[in-house]
Amino acid sequence: MPSLTIRKDRTPVMLRKLAKAEEDARVARRILAIANALDGMSREAAAQAAGMDRQTLRDWVIRYNEDGIDGLLDRWGSGRPPRLEPDELAELYAIVMAGPNPEIDGICAFTREDLVRICEKRFGKTMHCATMGRLLRSVGLSRQKARPSHPQKDPASQEAFKKSPATPQKTSAYA
Repeated sequence: MPSLTIRKDRTPVMLRKLAKAEEDARVARRILAIANALDGMSREAAAQAAGMDRQTLRDWVIRYNEDGIDGLLDRWGSGRPPRLEPDELAELYAIVMAGPNPEIDGICAFTREDLVRICEKRFGKTMHCATMGRLLRSVGLSRQKARPSHPQKDPASQEAFKKSPATPQKTSAYA
């Protein structure tokens, strides 16, 4: 199997100086491993000295050959894409803030399960109820909800009840 060649635009001494000046310890270790391999150390010994295995060193050498020192930097991915697009999330927020219509929806307050069904129907996206909870928290909403109010409540009757005289208190026979 042919050995992997390392670009020679920098000497091992130059690479060690770069490793010493490097702030990221992970990158410095990778530079030192490449410097050791350039110095004639076997790939396995150079990798072990830097705390990695031979295959990992090979992968870093390939990146170093392609991009130089910048190829030794970590390339973190952007992560999982969001479940809902920003416009869909804004529409979901508007739905939650408007609340359900008891006559049409048959409920007086949304649950996470209800919102999951709405997202599946409206956006064609399925998710777990816990994911819906995280989405709601991300837009500043909490799981707490206002007490449901009966659709036929009468504010005038409530006020009249509050103003009615209090019933007399029972007195204790032992007082």
